[in-house]
Amino acid sequence: MKIARLPQNDRTNGWSAVLPPRAAHPALGGDVTADWIVLGAGYAGLAAARRLAENRPDETIALIDAGQAGENASGRNSGFAIDLPHNVGSSLEELEGPQRFMRLARFSIGYLQQQIETHGIACDWSHDGKYHAAVSPRGVRDVLDPLAKELEALGEPFEWIEKADLTGKLGSEHFTAAIYTPGGALMNPAGLTRGLADSLPDTVTVFENSPVTDAVFENGVHLMTAQGSLRAPRIIIAANGYSEQFGFYPRKFLHLIAHASLSRQLTAQERATYGVDRPWGMTPANAFAGITMRYTNDHRILIRQGLAYCPDQKISTDQQTAIKARHKALFDARFPMLPDVGMEHTWSGIVCLSRNSAPGFGKLASNVWSAVCQNAVGVTKGTFSGVLAADMATGRDNPLIDDMLSLGEPDPLPRRPFLDIGVRSRFAWELWSNRHEA
Repeated sequence: MKIARLPQNDRTNGWSAVLPPRAAHPALGGDVTADWIVLGAGYAGLAAARRLAENRPDETIALIDAGQAGENASGRNSGFAIDLPHNVGSSLEELEGPQRFMRLARFSIGYLQQQIETHGIACDWSHDGKYHAAVSPRGVRDVLDPLAKELEALGEPFEWIEKADLTGKLGSEHFTAAIYTPGGALMNPAGLTRGLADSLPDTVTVFENSPVTDAVFENGVHLMTAQGSLRAPRIIIAANGYSEQFGFYPRKFLHLIAHASLSRQLTAQERATYGVDRPWGMTPANAFAGITMRYTNDHRILIRQGLAYCPDQKISTDQQTAIKARHKALFDARFPMLPDVGMEHTWSGIVCLSRNSAPGFGKLASNVWSAVCQNAVGVTKGTFSGVLAADMATGRDNPLIDDMLSLGEPDPLPRRPFLDIGVRSRFAWELWSNRHEA
């Protein structure tokens, strides 16, 4: 099976740019055999490879990726490890679902923190929680009020913060209110992904910059690249939206693109003017119209705004130039006291969603398992799906597998061009109907 669409590294990722240089693992060359293949070195693939090594210490694992750890989607997100349902409705009848997700997400956060502490991974990991903020009174009524009721019913700690106090915490007067929850963590996602890839057990061989061009799933698994080939009896597919090219999950995934910019570091004088001395992370009441923001440990401000349908998973240089200018305008509107602070890095990342927000998880064939489609919560969802796919594949008893399976399977999508028309119409409606949250 020929692989036609491959990820491209445009070398714009700001999270990587602020880190020290890193030497990539060698590309695949020659004919290599292993006991297991893991396809994809994002959070799911890294977790799956590590868990396979834990579960089967006498077997060899080959982890292969088209690019470099930290440069793919896992290293391009906003750097939130989220422990609560990301979008919570007003119905209290849905509480059992959030409880299952929280068990999974908190397992992931604990698992990641263990690796960070054990291996000394430098990624600015900090338990600073997150703010979920609304711009308008309508956003407060429609999103924050139901969220507060659900958190109360779950017995989860949270703090309701009104505008005056919120301005002091975020340094911006743009928001009406927010709910702060303490359980999540913030990090440099490129640093975390790099560190996870570079601290795998000795039984895991990592092949970077090795895009697979052909795949055969007969008599085991045979993957081919321009420079070599890789064979194993079994595989865990963790290539997220690219996995459909390997014959799995046809017409199940939506491909979106999200854009982010990271400012230059604030000077000491600018930090004094800004007046906020703690890092923070904020997600918007509406992900289409609103903005995700961070104030990092190294005194930069992240702006993430602009979610678009992108079936070809590509973006042009001209588009990124326009996005950078838009992000600067959004920054100025929220932080007028910092007019001279520019956007130092602007980049884009591919997001994979399913129609019903279900993951692509489980056993696909007698020797094929999957951990894909993280629905825009990649740090935690990717980690627990990778761990649990490895446990399922090796027969390790883990009660969290049932929680994972309870999340369902991706629903089929309409055929193109009907899909394209429907998605673009829905996005236009979301932006217009939620313009009060811009």
